[in-house]
Amino acid sequence: MIAGILLAAGAGRRFGGSAKLLAPLADGTPVVQAAARSLLDAGLGRCLAVVRPGDEEVAAVLRATGLAVVPCAASERGMGASLAAGVAATRQADGWLIALGDMPWIAPATLAAVADALRHGAPLAAPYHQGQGGHPVGFSAALGGELRALDGAEGARRVVAANRARRVRVPVADPGILRDVDVPEDLACDPPS
Repeated sequence: MIAGILLAAGAGRRFGGSAKLLAPLADGTPVVQAAARSLLDAGLGRCLAVVRPGDEEVAAVLRATGLAVVPCAASERGMGASLAAGVAATRQADGWLIALGDMPWIAPATLAAVADALRHGAPLAAPYHQGQGGHPVGFSAALGGELRALDGAEGARRVVAANRARRVRVPVADPGILRDVDVPEDLACDPPS
């Protein structure tokens, strides 16, 4: 079983606060809801979202979309702490697909392709579009201990770097793997084609 973890506990400081996850896309869908739908539509075994404690608006949107929600008391320390909390909450998984709440344009087929790479034995997998690596990144159960030990702002960079030679590149025709929402102007851009 590959677990899908949506990281939605960031402060969104560059955007002006956590409201970025609730900001509407062109069709009116909140950013985090679009990211959650893609994760749910990827056909994974279990999906959950990690949120900041007290961020009830984001948690409510995610629950209404169908994700379980795990508050992370250590989320202020950075993405590493949130990722560790999500992996710890799905300890029995055979692997994890780590998606980001501010990346709403990733196609469900892309998420499914990265999960399939894990199911076929990849210790680490990432999608590549036109030679560029992006998100989501998939990790096998063999890396679970390293993921649960993460903390701080760097996320899983250390784990990815230590296992770079074992990474499976998953080619995709999905520019959404490279596009996130950092500032309000990111929402005004045309969606990738």
